Formats: sequence, structure tokens, C-alpha cells
Amino acid sequence: MDQKIIFRPQVPIANPLKGAQKNQMKSGNDSFESFLRPELDAANKGITISKHAQQRIQQRNLQIDEHQWGQLEVKLAEARRKGLNDSLVLMDHAALIVNAKNNTVITAMDRDEAGAQIFTNINGAIILK
Repeated sequence: MDQKIIFRPQVPIANPLKGAQKNQMKSGNDSFESFLRPELDAANKGITISKHAQQRIQQRNLQIDEHQWGQLEVKLAEARRKGLNDSLVLMDHAALIVNAKNNTVITAMDRDEAGAQIFTNINGAIILK
């Protein structure tokens, strides 16, 4: 009888990408700064309101004062540190969907309208008082 002998090495085989990844890191293409810079820029630029959200805020006559925007900015930085991307933000009279990763308000509605909604594709909630 002919039997095939299969050789399975007992030592792990090196990952062939590791060397390429090291060279790429050294070349500066994916340096630590290139990953950190967008986070710092998002934190320093303040909150951006999308065109859609601006229209909704105006249509629904939502009043959000500077203090509330400041609170939201602080909470978004905390959400970003915790790895959240899209969050539901509940305020006294408004509800916002905000992308924490790039500090952008995606849409806005009043709290009464928000009570009848189902929110999908969010991975966090921020409640402001």
C-alpha cells in the first residue's frame, strides 16, 4: 500500500506581510501621525452640521444654544474615545443623529417626532440635560 506522508511543521510559519508592513510603516505611508491627525483635526474643528441637518433644524424651528453645542462637543470627544461612530443625541427639545468620528450632525428632529421613530445604524446614545 502506498500511503502519502504529509509533513506539518511544528513551528509557526512567519507571516509574509509583516516585513512589508514594517517597510510601509518606515516609509511613512501609514505612520502613527497619519492615524492620529484625522482624530485631532476632528476634535479641533468643532461640530459640523450637514446640509440636511441644517434644513431640518430650520424646518422644525429647533433652538440649540451655544452651551448645548459645547456640551455636545465634549460628549462627542468622549464618544470617539470609546469607539462610537454614529450616535443618537437626546436634548430637552431635540434629537440629533451625529457621526462622532467626524463631528458631523447628520439629521435633527424635535423630541416629540423622535418618540415615534426607530433608530438604526447607531452604536451609542448621548443624553444631554
